[in-house]
Amino acid sequence: MEPRKKIKKIQRHQGKGKTGEAGENRPKMAQSVGEDGLCLSAVTVLICAIFVVPLTAVSPSSHPHRKTLVPKMDEAILTVSNELQSDMVVSWLSDHCYQCLFQPLGVVPAGPGPGVPSVVDFSVGTQHPLTLQLNSSPVNLEQCRLHFHFGEHGKYSLWVKNLNDPAEVNCSLVTELEPVNSYLPILFASLGFAGLAVLAAIGNTIMGLEVVKTHLLRWGNAMETDRLINSELGPSSRLVESSVETAIPATAGRRLRSLDTFRGFSLVIMVFVNYGGGRYWFFRHESWNGLTVADLVFPWFVFIMGTSIALSTSGSLRRGAVRSHLLGKVLWRSVQLFLIGLIVINPNYCQGPLGWASLRIPGVLQRLAFSYLVVASLDLLVARVRLDNLPLNAWWYPVCDFLLYWPAWLCVLLLEVLWLYLTFLLPVPGCPNGYLGPGGLGDFGQYPNCTGGAAGFVDRWLLGETHIYQTPSSRVVYRSTVAYDPEGVLGSINSILMAFLGLQAGKILLHYSDLHSKIISRFLMWGFVLGVLSAILTKCSKDHGYIPVNKNLWSLSYVTTLSCFAYVLLGAVYYIVDVKKWWSGAPFYYPGMNSILVYMGHEIFEEYFPFRWRMANSQSHAEHLAQNLLATSIWVFISYVLYRKKIFWKI
Repeated sequence: MEPRKKIKKIQRHQGKGKTGEAGENRPKMAQSVGEDGLCLSAVTVLICAIFVVPLTAVSPSSHPHRKTLVPKMDEAILTVSNELQSDMVVSWLSDHCYQCLFQPLGVVPAGPGPGVPSVVDFSVGTQHPLTLQLNSSPVNLEQCRLHFHFGEHGKYSLWVKNLNDPAEVNCSLVTELEPVNSYLPILFASLGFAGLAVLAAIGNTIMGLEVVKTHLLRWGNAMETDRLINSELGPSSRLVESSVETAIPATAGRRLRSLDTFRGFSLVIMVFVNYGGGRYWFFRHESWNGLTVADLVFPWFVFIMGTSIALSTSGSLRRGAVRSHLLGKVLWRSVQLFLIGLIVINPNYCQGPLGWASLRIPGVLQRLAFSYLVVASLDLLVARVRLDNLPLNAWWYPVCDFLLYWPAWLCVLLLEVLWLYLTFLLPVPGCPNGYLGPGGLGDFGQYPNCTGGAAGFVDRWLLGETHIYQTPSSRVVYRSTVAYDPEGVLGSINSILMAFLGLQAGKILLHYSDLHSKIISRFLMWGFVLGVLSAILTKCSKDHGYIPVNKNLWSLSYVTTLSCFAYVLLGAVYYIVDVKKWWSGAPFYYPGMNSILVYMGHEIFEEYFPFRWRMANSQSHAEHLAQNLLATSIWVFISYVLYRKKIFWKI
């Protein structure tokens, strides 16, 4: 409270000083004019002075030219008041920026006099805690350092002054205006969707009652009878056939609902984060090392694709399909996916044909195509037509789902050795061997043009700098300036490993098709092994491991960590949906059945109404969250309608 009182005293004192000047100067002016005979002008000036005096006294004249900053999304206002007799250089450092240098925020001039501060306003970020450093200028001597997590749209005052000892500088931070709680929209949205889920569960329970079923069946029969009588379409036997059709739901054969539910869950989150995720930082991709919600979904999509490959290949071989014919289908599907991916990530629909000069080659669907081609080809080489003739007493039977496909495992391990060799031993000009950093401000600014190390170098050398992603997420925190593609060439090797681990989940489902406890236990076992491997590679830390978890690099630890999560989550969904049948998988089941269509549709129509509209307040998390949730929900509803119409787009 002391700084506020002090500010008010300073303003009153300076206001009186300026009022006195007005009272002295303006009468002098009137006297000189009167000597020239212009008495009317003197009277006019005197009257104006009388009316101006009270207005000047109440104006905030201590900082007449100070601009008022308006905080944007994820910003707060910091007012720095400097009472020292030297300029202060204010610098900042985010806790999220690993091994970064302090960045200048601005300069606060020296105070104009003893006890009179010089005041400057700054905008500061609120996503992560910051460290503020204040250095005196021109000596560049650190005077104080503060660590604080600012709140969104809050207003804070930082006072820099001497107390009793002139050599001792005191820095105190005061909250002038409490920040808003930017996470309340997420809470309200979660409660709303939870309420809808509860209502849906209650509705399904009511609809499952025998009494309700009987009444609905009678009502349906009566409606059908009336329709037939009124339209005279045929005999009453048509009524019985129709009632039987409505009573039997459409099924997808032996298709596991848990796989489509898992795929749909990953896809829905992917659509949500691609639309913006309410502009929350944890719904965006991590700037470099670490994980956010947005970093989870694409690997899970690749994982479940591998699981589907195992089941699809096995089913085709059992129906008598020829391997060479299936290999041709795999190749054609991969080409289709790759070409569709090129069109989707290079939107130029209203400006003529695509141009080669700035065509981005890597992308999400392109990586899916490459991973699908390699993993499906390997599976066709080693897949068995029959699994019921294995010797149950053999010593290797408990691990038959692994040993029977050792040639494919050998190929994948050789690819992983290639990734390790290129990542850690490939010479990169101007960069140390094995560099895994973000470049830019990272590593204390020593390697600003080494973003991604060997991964970035291979992409720029093989594809060209203009044909890869130009605005990587490392620019947000580390301010890197080099183009880098998170779907690049080296990362595609590890996406093959991710899909192959998903293929292994499919082999478990095939080998233990009716043994639910065996399936779940093996899922958990694989999850445990991959989790331990991740702990070793990362040393259970974000930045200090041998190979940190990194989505941009698709590092080995990133694949093992996400595969661990995928095995555990798939086991849980399999148990709930397919074993116990406590949950039908809705609503995620529906987009999971039309995943390619939903993904392409949300990319193509992203900028069109009703998926996006002009906002009343573009700096509000609540409006962005409402828009993104509505857009995602529309795609879920579209997939539901397509499911009811039995429209499924497959490649």
